[in-house]
Amino acid sequence: MSITKATTTAKILSKAVNRERLSFEEGVALMECKDLHALGRAAHTVTKLLHPEPYRTYNIDRNINYTNICAAVCDFCAFYRKKQDADAYVLSREELHQKIKETIELGGDQILLQGGMHPSLKLEWYEELLSDLKQHFPKVNLHAFSPPEIWHFHKINKIPLQEVLARLKRAGLGSLPGGGGEILVDRVRKELTKNKALTDEWLEVNRVWHQLGGKSTCTMMFGHIESDAERIEHLDRLRQLQDETKGFTAFICWTMQPGHLMSHFPARGSFEYLRTQAIARLYLDNIPNIQSSWVTQGAKIGQIALLYGANDMGSLMIEENVVASAGTVHHLSLQQIRRSIEELGYIPRQRNVFYQYID
Repeated sequence: MSITKATTTAKILSKAVNRERLSFEEGVALMECKDLHALGRAAHTVTKLLHPEPYRTYNIDRNINYTNICAAVCDFCAFYRKKQDADAYVLSREELHQKIKETIELGGDQILLQGGMHPSLKLEWYEELLSDLKQHFPKVNLHAFSPPEIWHFHKINKIPLQEVLARLKRAGLGSLPGGGGEILVDRVRKELTKNKALTDEWLEVNRVWHQLGGKSTCTMMFGHIESDAERIEHLDRLRQLQDETKGFTAFICWTMQPGHLMSHFPARGSFEYLRTQAIARLYLDNIPNIQSSWVTQGAKIGQIALLYGANDMGSLMIEENVVASAGTVHHLSLQQIRRSIEELGYIPRQRNVFYQYID
């Protein structure tokens, strides 16, 4: 890095540490920085300012994919199936109930319920599903249906988006997961996916949900065809919406897992993951929490992520199918998650999706 670039980077990092908002151009300039330690120190300083408490958090939930049948085609997804495929499925209520019971027995308070964009299930089916689960498990939060799924419900039912979300909320929807964000730039989305919500549509689902009083998380999957500037554009769109609604509770990012579908892309390693997460912490000055992605990065990098902008270890992840379908499988026990936090000098505490302590 040249002296001029190093000086510029130092000024930008100092600005972020002083809690001044970074411009889009400054975000792009940080993406050129390869000094991982400098980025990490700044991100960790900001994290400590936002979270001076002696705790670092985790939650216990289960990612249940209620169906793998999907009308969309995503180049990076090894999980989805078409309706006629032999291994296509829609889980029965009995299977769902059993999975939720197991989650509660392990101390979980939430179900992350996501699936493919099923081409024929109507909105009433999803309302009945939520109502049934809420009736049987009233204390479990249903963190359900990614924004592309919600947009799909709106399209195939020809019902206004606000009505779709209001009806789901009345049926028991507790919060929205941030899945299907990938990169919120239409050039990227159009090249990687077909029949899936574009940028403004993904954001609009969250906007309307926040207007209804709901909370959601937001995500970024990077390391494929996007440019550095497009990563910052993604973060900028999230920051703009958060300014407007204040409805995002947390941000989670991870590297694309190439697997056999995207094997022509070089796998992005832990350096790129930590660098990008640190920049996200500096840029997203209005999103309070950042989750480590140990599910894609493994235990040690997941722990180190707590020194690079994250304040939360994410979920115990009792079940995970989508990333595993791409060939990446990491498992941590509750004891390992707690120990990862303790080894860094923090007290581990269990929280819910709203970042309230529940231990």
